[in-house]
Amino acid sequence: MSKYDIIVLGSGPGGYVTAIRASQLGFKTAVIEKESLGGVCLNWGCIPTKALLKSAQVFDYLKHAEDYGLIVKDADKDFTKVVERSRGVADGMSKGVQFLMKKNKIDVIEGFGKLKPGKKVDVDGKEYSADHIIIATGARSRELPNLPQDGKKVIGYREAMTLEKQPKSMIVVGSGAIGVEFAHFYNAMGTEVTIVEYLPNLVPLEDEEVSKQFERSFKKSGIKVMTQSSVEKVDTSGKTVKATVKTKKGEETLEADIVLSAVGISSNIQNIGLEGVGIVVDRDKIMVNDWYQTNIPGYYAIGDVVPGPALAHVASAEGITCVEKIAGMHVEAMDYGNIPGCTYATPEIASVGMTEKQAKEAGYDIKVGKFPFSASGKASAAGTKDGFVKVIFDAKYGEWLGCHMIGAGVTDMIAEAVLGRKLETTGHEVLKAVHPHPTMSEAVMEAVADAYDEVIHL
Repeated sequence: MSKYDIIVLGSGPGGYVTAIRASQLGFKTAVIEKESLGGVCLNWGCIPTKALLKSAQVFDYLKHAEDYGLIVKDADKDFTKVVERSRGVADGMSKGVQFLMKKNKIDVIEGFGKLKPGKKVDVDGKEYSADHIIIATGARSRELPNLPQDGKKVIGYREAMTLEKQPKSMIVVGSGAIGVEFAHFYNAMGTEVTIVEYLPNLVPLEDEEVSKQFERSFKKSGIKVMTQSSVEKVDTSGKTVKATVKTKKGEETLEADIVLSAVGISSNIQNIGLEGVGIVVDRDKIMVNDWYQTNIPGYYAIGDVVPGPALAHVASAEGITCVEKIAGMHVEAMDYGNIPGCTYATPEIASVGMTEKQAKEAGYDIKVGKFPFSASGKASAAGTKDGFVKVIFDAKYGEWLGCHMIGAGVTDMIAEAVLGRKLETTGHEVLKAVHPHPTMSEAVMEAVADAYDEVIHL
């Protein structure tokens, strides 16, 4: 039996980052992976979807070249090559993780790992032991009973990334990040897209003003939006899919080549031995404390399998916190109120902290500022004037309660608010931090200025 200090079960952005930090801290470390290094994020999620979206963006630029004084005749796309590029990017990232494993002297054990009592893991019949076992098995596409996925006409995100042929029409069920990103991609490629959302607004977890702006932008791009609606059943017996949709006005039948189910994710905790070890689970989440320890000593869990935001950067941060605590370092518990969320459709969405509604419900007396990109010189020059930055401050102490952005490049801008909130900055300090001109980031400063009645360019 091979013995390690730390074994990590799963090699996604939670698992491989955890393993690298463990190795840096001097632990003899192994990673167990049943498929490809990098997990869903690098192979089937975060990275390849962004490659698809970049192709969509470039194609959109070509179609609107005249807006920039350029002439491009007969702009077209090769859908197969777009998909191939995305897979190539994913393969390159996975190979990068292989390099990092070798560089950090981490053993990679290929196969399906199953937890055993006594701090052991069985991998396809061979046992390994460790002082600490960290579960980082991630999640998969969630299936609804009335929307079973057959992988052909009713698909999940994996199939959506590797379709051999571009569908003429598609129904996207669910308007979280996965749903709207694929809706945008396929619409930009020329597919007729309808998006169905059960709640009153698209991207329903975002600030309401952001959601409404996003819905306007989607409709403007030609996507049909159906909110307060639900797919009750699908008929896949014909050449197309017929979806029965319940709306406020009654039932409606939609027809499309493909239905993409994007109604969330389910944790990968089945058949990994939790019951045999006695690890406590609530529904599909493993229960852990602030340091990601389960109820059984020596067993830990991070990422999508534990309660909290199912985001790659959260899994990575949880893993680092977990192993640093194991190493005896002084570490702070994760602040889940300061986790940024990003959606990479067009326009992009980025947010952190409380929405305006949440701040009011929490009893804060607030100052709200908003700056539209239509007033931004950089946005005007780039031709990306849709969207705005919105900030929320506590009127009494100046605490930065929330920041919500929609527009081009905002996913790269949100870190300013995350860092500012981490350092407990105030609105006046943001105002006195000189922002470069012309940049999209000036909108943050201007939105703060608006909150304090000092805005210059509105």
